[in-house]
Amino acid sequence: MTPPDITEEIVVPNHSAAVLRTPRARLHVDSVATPEPREGEVLVRVRAVAVNPVDWVIQGTGSMTYRWLRGPAVLGSDVAGEVVAVGPGVSRFRPGDRVFGLATGTDRGRDPLREGAFQEVTVLLERLAAPIPDGMSDEEAAVLPLAVSTAACALFQPAHLGLPLPEPGRPVSAERGVVVVWGGSTSVGMNAVQLARAAGYDVVSTASPRNAALVRSLGADVVVDHHSPGAVDDLVAGIAGRRVVGAIALGPTSAEACLAVLRRTGGTALALASTPVSLADLAGRRRLLPGGLAVFARIGLASVTSALRARRAGVRSRFIWGSSLRDDDLGPALWGTLLPAGLADGTLKSVPEPLVVGSGLDAVQPALDRQREGVSAQKIVVRL
Repeated sequence: MTPPDITEEIVVPNHSAAVLRTPRARLHVDSVATPEPREGEVLVRVRAVAVNPVDWVIQGTGSMTYRWLRGPAVLGSDVAGEVVAVGPGVSRFRPGDRVFGLATGTDRGRDPLREGAFQEVTVLLERLAAPIPDGMSDEEAAVLPLAVSTAACALFQPAHLGLPLPEPGRPVSAERGVVVVWGGSTSVGMNAVQLARAAGYDVVSTASPRNAALVRSLGADVVVDHHSPGAVDDLVAGIAGRRVVGAIALGPTSAEACLAVLRRTGGTALALASTPVSLADLAGRRRLLPGGLAVFARIGLASVTSALRARRAGVRSRFIWGSSLRDDDLGPALWGTLLPAGLADGTLKSVPEPLVVGSGLDAVQPALDRQREGVSAQKIVVRL
């Protein structure tokens, strides 16, 4: 499909989007109205999008998860492209700038047709966007937004680990302590490792043996096999008596393992990024009921049990909402300062590696299906 010729004047009133017409439907390419950017917004011609598990969770579980989302809606969080227009009050960007950013259209209270990623033109908030560095492709930039935002929330928001933010250009002591990242080869995990190192913390992590070197290259000084029966013991041994400031749990079985590490090392903060039971099988079923009730009952019971165990151990545990930085000071700090500076000086890298699976909006639904099957140390990307 040939994209519209959109200029600064926005003469084209409509564009194409991969639309979720009704809950649990397959995506269809439809024509939607091209919005005008409002206060603090930029209108972006999308050149690449990445796919995250939350996209097929929303599509596959419907009102059992995102109860506020009704069709028609445009899904997707990860955007890279160029600015075609700016709204009032925007000072960091102008038409023609290459940018990447976090689309928040599926959040409660947002407009999924204006702000979803999977379309030719979308709206981004200036506070959740950054320039694409010279030499970085759109596909490489598209892997970052949700992953780096979620990692930053886990590390720096007071509700989670509450660590001090890195200060670009200022050296920090390596004696600050240790961050545990269970699932270091996931997209969030990779970004958590490098952000924690940028903030001056040592990192111990888990990964499969084939991805261990990659996680070490991002800054982890200890990486153990998460499939090993002795993974918790190995992490504790790798911590070697250093002060643990908290843990980030990534993956369905990670919460209990992280809690075990924290109990033995004195850490008191646990940031949770995954449900204790995978939703992959449920999302692929033709019918949610009655099977969905059993799955969510298991999730609820496991979550309550884990929370009680954490409380008894003196550990503060909460789930991360990766786009919550839209509404606090972390959003502009990450997107306005940390990311541009870190990508420029090499402190931060664009990770994970993009796995381009197709071009055009028709390729988005197959990309969601592919992601649900599982991807290791890569992120699925579609060119538009």
